Amino acid sequence: MKMLLFSVNSKVVRNHLESPVLSGEEAAGLLVHRSISDGTPIYLDDETMMPVEPLCSWGRNMSYADLARSTLKDYGRIMARFAGHQEGRGHDVLSATESDLVAFKRVRTQLQGRPIGTSAWGKESGLLDQFFGFAVDEGYLPQRPVRVAARGRNPLAPRVRRGMDIRHLTLDQYRYFRDVGLGGQRPDSQVDRTFRGWAPHRNRAGSDLALGSGARWQEWATVLLPELGIGVKPPGQAAEFTVQACAKYGKTRTVYVPEDAVGSVDTYVLLERPELTAAGAGNLARRHRDLFVISRIDHESGRVRGTLDGVLREFDMQAMPADLRRITLYEGEFGLEALTVFVCRSGLMPGADSWKRYRHAAWRRMQDQADKTTPRLPAKRWRWHDLRHTYALQLLSYLERVMDGEESDHAARRRRHDRYLSGHIRHNPLLIVSRRLGHASPETTYAYLEYTDDLINEFEEAFSGWVGDTGEEATYAQIAAHAFGLEPGALRGGQ
Repeated sequence: MKMLLFSVNSKVVRNHLESPVLSGEEAAGLLVHRSISDGTPIYLDDETMMPVEPLCSWGRNMSYADLARSTLKDYGRIMARFAGHQEGRGHDVLSATESDLVAFKRVRTQLQGRPIGTSAWGKESGLLDQFFGFAVDEGYLPQRPVRVAARGRNPLAPRVRRGMDIRHLTLDQYRYFRDVGLGGQRPDSQVDRTFRGWAPHRNRAGSDLALGSGARWQEWATVLLPELGIGVKPPGQAAEFTVQACAKYGKTRTVYVPEDAVGSVDTYVLLERPELTAAGAGNLARRHRDLFVISRIDHESGRVRGTLDGVLREFDMQAMPADLRRITLYEGEFGLEALTVFVCRSGLMPGADSWKRYRHAAWRRMQDQADKTTPRLPAKRWRWHDLRHTYALQLLSYLERVMDGEESDHAARRRRHDRYLSGHIRHNPLLIVSRRLGHASPETTYAYLEYTDDLINEFEEAFSGWVGDTGEEATYAQIAAHAFGLEPGALRGGQ
């Protein structure tokens, strides 16, 4: 039986469903009434177009788990892939045996053209285990097809459990990535008149914001103008805002953005963003019925009000997910403009694929422009998330030096961490960094400790002149002072 995979999209249903039996508005209302989330996978028989069970029931069960739309769609693709594998072996998902599952693991991790890694397989095996648990609970199967071996071993589990893939940049590497790769300069810092890249100020500002705040990609790339105080506060002032819906696991935390990083964004907003918003204004005007057009921004409460799908709605900015942020507009200089800081030629926020494309283009340029002055490039191209790792390592090292000065003895360093955890919770550098990063547990932040002794990352003042173009010290001293509740100049002397 061949199977087709679809996913729920209530907006498409509302705006484009044409049926004499049910209007689009009624169908969308039914989805809301039944609590069917956007992104919920739907499996249909290719010939009869009837639902395929128990996959559809499993998909509906997953829709109640309050998962992101992208996550639901990803899970739907994983199960469709496994169903296709079973079809190729002459079975369906319910008749899967342990040998079928082990064969699927081998195909995914060893035999296919581009095998997936441990982390990706861990997600797929966990989802398969969840599906068969659902099948047993609902009476489709008497037991799971995979036995548990001695000492709790599961044949589907990844063979090797890897730690965090922490990759960080030195100052020279970061400058080369930002200015040559993203900004289109030559390695000697001169303007490269042959550069044909698009929006270099935007991409440089994005890297400065990522590094200066330590935020995850989905947090800094979706930031809104009011959250950085752009258009509200004087240019270049430090900003502080709360993330929730765009944070990992929806965990609320405060993101602090130092002055130099905000200044880099201000430069992009002044020099480049007007051209991008003007280019996309016509597209937004044509699509305004499908977008969230706000009529009021309350900067004190952090709430916005406007029209979405013909209905007046009001949202807390921190509770706005990425998909809603992307379609949020306001009436600006060129007509309708995106409320997000970063925009592309469509007039809307760049998506994950766009930022990936900017990064890949930067990597190719960095390799092409490499000469004897170029800092050492890693074997694998950098990721945006590496800027978050760099933030964590530099801030951790800096706070340790501020609190206790340099400590060459590794055993003494370890004793010092133990002392902090027991007696100095508030000023413990590890816990400060953990809170800044929004880690669910300080245990995750411990993975960075083995890197804080890396001499390649030790220099006199952490992050002096990294972000922005002022070349002045302040960025990390400013973050540290903010963390301790002190004046920015109080830490300059190492007190």
